Amino acid sequence: MAIPPHHLVWSEILSVTSAMRKNSRWASSQPGPPRATNLATSMGLRTPAGTGDTAGRPGHDRQEAGLMAGFDELKRNINDTNDILSIPLPIVLAPFLALIRSPLSTGPITATALAAIHNFFTAGLINENSNDAQRALGELSNSLAHCKFEATDSSGDEVVLMRIVNVIDTCQASVVGNLLGDVEICEMLETVLTICCQMRLTGQSVLLDCTRQTKLNPHRVSESLRRCAETAMHSMVRRVFSKLDSLDPALDNESEEAQASTPYGLPSAQELLRVLVNLLDPHDMQHSDSIRLSILGILNAGLEASGTRLARFNSLSKMLLDQGCKYLFQLARSENVNVVRLSLRAIVTLFDTMREDLKLQFELFISFTMDRLAPPVNPLPPKVQLSLNTGNPRKVPSSPGTPRPDGQGSGSVDLSDPLSLEGRLLGDQTPPTPRPGVIPAKGLTRELLLETLAYIARQPTFMVDLWVNYDCDVNCEDMFERLISFMARGVYPTQYTGSIEYQRYSSQLLCLDVLLAYVEHMAARADTDNPQPKALADSKASKGLLLTGALKFNTKPKVGLAYLEEHGLIYGPEDKDIPRARALAKFLKSTPRLDKKVLGDWISAPDQIDVLKEFIGLFDFSGKSVADGMRLLLEAFRLPGEAQPISRITETFADIYFASKPPEVKSTDAVYVLAYSVIMLNTDLYNPQNRKRMTLEDYQKNLKGVNDGSDFDPAYLKSIYESIKKREIVLPEEHSGQLGFEYAWKALLIRTKEAGSLVRCQAALFDQSMFQLTWKAVVSAIAFAFTAFDDDYVVERAIAGFRKCATLAGRFQLPEVFDYVVNSLSHATGLLAEEDPKSTKFPVVEVEGQSLTVSPLSVRFGTNLRGQLATVVLFTIANGNGNAIREGWSLIFEMFQTLFMHSLLPPRMIQMEDFLGGVTAIPMQGAAPASPQMHRSDGGLLSALSSYLLTPYGSSSDSLAGWEPSKDDIENTLSTMDCISSCKIDEIYGQIMTLDVEALVAALRALQVLADRRTVDILVDEIITDPVPSTNSRTELPKGPLPYDPTSVFLLETMVSVTCQTKAHIEETWPIVFEHISGLLKAAERFGIILIERAVVGLLRLGLILAEQSSLRDQVYVSIDLLRGLPPIVTNAVAEQLATGLARLVKEHYGIMSSATEWGLVSALLRSTMSHPAAVKISFALIMDLIGRESEQTVTPENIAALTSLLETFAGAAGQAAEGKHSEPRRQVATPLNLEPAIERGTKAIDAVADLKKYIPDFIERSTLSESEAWSHFWMLPLGVLSRQSSSACKEVRHASLGHLQRIFLSTQFSAGAQAGFDFKILFDRVLFPILEELLKPQVYVKDPQGMGEGRLRVSALACKSFLHFSVRSQDSAGDTLELWLSLLKMMDRVIHSGKRDQAYEAIPESLKNVVLVLNASQVLLPPDHPDSRTQTQIQYWESTKQQLDAFLPGFLDELVPSPPPPPAEAPDAQPASVPS
Repeated sequence: MAIPPHHLVWSEILSVTSAMRKNSRWASSQPGPPRATNLATSMGLRTPAGTGDTAGRPGHDRQEAGLMAGFDELKRNINDTNDILSIPLPIVLAPFLALIRSPLSTGPITATALAAIHNFFTAGLINENSNDAQRALGELSNSLAHCKFEATDSSGDEVVLMRIVNVIDTCQASVVGNLLGDVEICEMLETVLTICCQMRLTGQSVLLDCTRQTKLNPHRVSESLRRCAETAMHSMVRRVFSKLDSLDPALDNESEEAQASTPYGLPSAQELLRVLVNLLDPHDMQHSDSIRLSILGILNAGLEASGTRLARFNSLSKMLLDQGCKYLFQLARSENVNVVRLSLRAIVTLFDTMREDLKLQFELFISFTMDRLAPPVNPLPPKVQLSLNTGNPRKVPSSPGTPRPDGQGSGSVDLSDPLSLEGRLLGDQTPPTPRPGVIPAKGLTRELLLETLAYIARQPTFMVDLWVNYDCDVNCEDMFERLISFMARGVYPTQYTGSIEYQRYSSQLLCLDVLLAYVEHMAARADTDNPQPKALADSKASKGLLLTGALKFNTKPKVGLAYLEEHGLIYGPEDKDIPRARALAKFLKSTPRLDKKVLGDWISAPDQIDVLKEFIGLFDFSGKSVADGMRLLLEAFRLPGEAQPISRITETFADIYFASKPPEVKSTDAVYVLAYSVIMLNTDLYNPQNRKRMTLEDYQKNLKGVNDGSDFDPAYLKSIYESIKKREIVLPEEHSGQLGFEYAWKALLIRTKEAGSLVRCQAALFDQSMFQLTWKAVVSAIAFAFTAFDDDYVVERAIAGFRKCATLAGRFQLPEVFDYVVNSLSHATGLLAEEDPKSTKFPVVEVEGQSLTVSPLSVRFGTNLRGQLATVVLFTIANGNGNAIREGWSLIFEMFQTLFMHSLLPPRMIQMEDFLGGVTAIPMQGAAPASPQMHRSDGGLLSALSSYLLTPYGSSSDSLAGWEPSKDDIENTLSTMDCISSCKIDEIYGQIMTLDVEALVAALRALQVLADRRTVDILVDEIITDPVPSTNSRTELPKGPLPYDPTSVFLLETMVSVTCQTKAHIEETWPIVFEHISGLLKAAERFGIILIERAVVGLLRLGLILAEQSSLRDQVYVSIDLLRGLPPIVTNAVAEQLATGLARLVKEHYGIMSSATEWGLVSALLRSTMSHPAAVKISFALIMDLIGRESEQTVTPENIAALTSLLETFAGAAGQAAEGKHSEPRRQVATPLNLEPAIERGTKAIDAVADLKKYIPDFIERSTLSESEAWSHFWMLPLGVLSRQSSSACKEVRHASLGHLQRIFLSTQFSAGAQAGFDFKILFDRVLFPILEELLKPQVYVKDPQGMGEGRLRVSALACKSFLHFSVRSQDSAGDTLELWLSLLKMMDRVIHSGKRDQAYEAIPESLKNVVLVLNASQVLLPPDHPDSRTQTQIQYWESTKQQLDAFLPGFLDELVPSPPPPPAEAPDAQPASVPS
């Protein structure tokens, strides 16, 4: 202490007495004689009556003098001691406290006394070491609580009250506060609370023990005084509750006497909390909303300071969990915004500090809040109205006597609000929409509710807690699912019809913020990897089954029970040892989802009597009256309306109730009658149509003699009557108003015991299940916010939300989430063009040395900042997450095609690869390519081909060539290019090649759909919309080519490129690409040449990959067969690419062609390209390469036929070229064709055909055919070609063919076939004779008259030589060769009589001469002899030959083989000459 205590006390005495002297009451008073009485007494003298210091004065005067004398006495005590601290503190404070208690004091005097007390505290005179400090504090507390003074002016009086508050606050806050007991602290709290809660000092204060009264001067209390008192009260409450930190919760179980202690503690906290809670009762009409506002503020201060400690003491938490929560929830429905605000604050504080103990209360509040925030809906019909108010609605006004006429006073609580929390309290599973008839919160109330809900929902563990504690609990509502749905809907403006703009916008942002916080918290937990507990997963699954079963039961009980039993929800393993009826009864009683009316009707049915007995047997009626027993029973189900079911229920109840041995009832029948009487009494007393109510006497009279022949105790019947009269037995679904709320709250407290504590869970165990259930609503809301809100912060948060959702989707492997995100963002980009531009010919400008294409899209997109953000976010999400995208690829590629059409894609993505020029850019304009140089002037193939090539390449009439871009256009285009560059589209394109097979297939399917939409589908639509259907099949496509579409080429190239670069998945990707390509090629004439060419190239590129897969090699030939079916004009247009690709396929994968059929397909396709000058070179080079390979034998029995056929085609082309040359003079064609390459190829082809003979012996040996059949099969392949080309119009080919034929026919190797039994007649019938037949044709002869004639002679000579060659070596008899010989003679006859007769006459006889002579020498052709000894064959041979030769060479045979002269004739009578003797 800085000053001496004497000085402090003396100064304060002077201050107080000076104030007293100013008052007239003490101004004239004289001090009494100085302690004469005391002195006389101390000396043993008697003091006469009336000689004291107050003798002779009236009562008031004596009191006034006593007050002043007290200070005089204190001064003497100070003067008599050197240490004022040794004086007991009660003596020091006594005069001050007496003055504070005295009603004679005025406001200023009392204020001065209070100021003195306050100074004693601040100066330290009153401390824990003061003499008898504890008693002094008790007296101080009592004096402050009973402060009385005369009213003067309002300001002075309020100073007194403020000084009282300051002294109390200082006393509790000082070091001596710990010396205060529970009684003292309660008195102090009472005093301050009285000031807080008085709008007008009415002479009565609020008392903590509700027994004492304090007389206060009536005047109005200012707001400043109330605020000061409230501030002090807040501090005091915090200190009271902070004492709990040092107390053991075990004290809660001890008696009040044991709890009492010198330092105040638990009893003070209990009493304080009890009073605060009671003052919150919205139905106490003595308390206004102003009082409740003060109490709510005080309660908030205490909860915020020590809420967690309160929860540890059962007595305190019980008050909060029961009455506290109930009153707070009801106040949250008030129409007074301030009451709502503070109520919500208290509720949130409760949940923040005691949530584990408020599981069902928390569910109720969240559900209640969402109901109030939901938009209004039309009420349902009365029979399904969920309001519990069936009577007249009641309003409790905030203050007595001031209700508004409409009952809607600002300070009233609506007890008939259809929202009526009771439905939620009962655990009613309702859809996530507001209850019918709910009046939604509006204005500031709505903002407060939504802010509160948003605050709670933004807590990191909130959503997980909802999921674990409610959604996975069969007895709770799906709070998590409903809340997410509510918040998602709240982002859309349609939820706020009629709201002020700023309120609507603020609400939308709050809802969005909750969703984003939910996603962010989940993403933050994503690093942990814990499996979801099986028990919880099973509980969630069981909940769904239970809800379904309950719904079925409420519709049809039998079906519902069968369903529930089927899924093991009724008779579980724990019920195996109990009867089925009891197990069923337990289930029915413990399942709140069942309709109470349906339940009552079902269990009271005659066939369910066993279940009814077990059901009622589950109730404990011990110690309960019949009325309470019936009340308990009828809360479980609705009593049926028919007499018989009611009788069965009552009888069963009577049996079970009587078994509990009630002392007042003597028999079961008596219980039965009593139960019925309770039902009738309840109906009589509460039936609004009953005007004459049953009295107690009537009730007792009705029950005379029914207690087993005797009367019930009148007191017992009176207790039943009073119980029903005070509280109606309301059947389930009929509870309404306050009665309904009380019943519902009671049910909630009962459920709380079974529900257990709320589990807090900050783990990722359940995130996947939660995210799977809610992702669509969340992403949709984020997408809407991204597109609809202009605030940069909101857009930034939305972008972050998209990324978090993508992260979660990737972790949980939910491709549908990525698809939805892509879908949402893609529509915000502005890159999903509704229609193609009319022209792709856009201006190109030079900017900083680089070419820049300026298009309408590039200009528009450059100004669309939101679209650019959406694009960057979309492709950022897609980049690296391609495996998680499925349907979203369609939109990504659709954006790609839009960018392509406006020349905005990276160069890598717009290239096309072929077999000729490597890699080139896809042409944006369809400029007509140079047509092949063909010198045919007729209107056949060339005309059609030219038309086909030129049709798709017309320039658009809507070209933008005249558009000159401005500087702004160029700047916007540069912005677009920067955005596209930031998207890293080329990286995304590259990642497509690394996708897993499922995602890859999805990407290709998306490409196929887009490509078909621009090509094949157009043709299908034409067929469908054709008003005149064709008489042919539906596959006949309408005529008329489609214009060139570069985008279709881009899509096709992308498909092929992706497929080629993902060879490992060719089995899955091939069918997709082939389906599109085949659609194009089957209608090849309808599309542009570039598109078809790319289709052909793509198909062959894929064929190279297919050839590497043994399982897909058959698809190579499917492709080749498809290409072979192209129309000739199309084939010729793509012949070079086709031949090049096919050649590469054959060279690189020669081994896959293992059958003659496969080689036949290849040869047929190659043959179709030979009309193209470049393609024919490629094809010829391929064939020559195959035949000429030295390292491996590429000619096989399987391909020799195909090779010879191709070689013959080249030879035939040379003949056609030569024939054209011969006809040129007549056609007068100015520019001759260059025949040398064709003739050279033809000649080489013939040489190659002849060279194939070296493989034939080996083929014959390996063949499975007989030797003669094999010989004939293989040799006839080259011989047939040589035979047909021996009449070629090309002299070189013709000569080469004849030369090779001659060498082959006359070779030793070839003649070996005759010795093997080969029928050499085939050589004449299929080789030599056909040549002569062809050469003898006039139309053939005129192609080269001189050369053809020479050819006839050469073939004739070869035929004769061959006949000699084979007939001599043949094992056939002469008779077998006669037919061939005669055919040869006939052919020679025709040759002699054709062409130039002189050459034939010279050459033919010479050739025949040799044959005849050899035949004669070989005894085959013999003239007649005398006698004729020839065989019949020789005779026939001679006669037939002679006849045939004489027809065109008369005498030729006789000249060469003259008949022998006949022998000389002998004389008939001549005698033989005799030999001379």
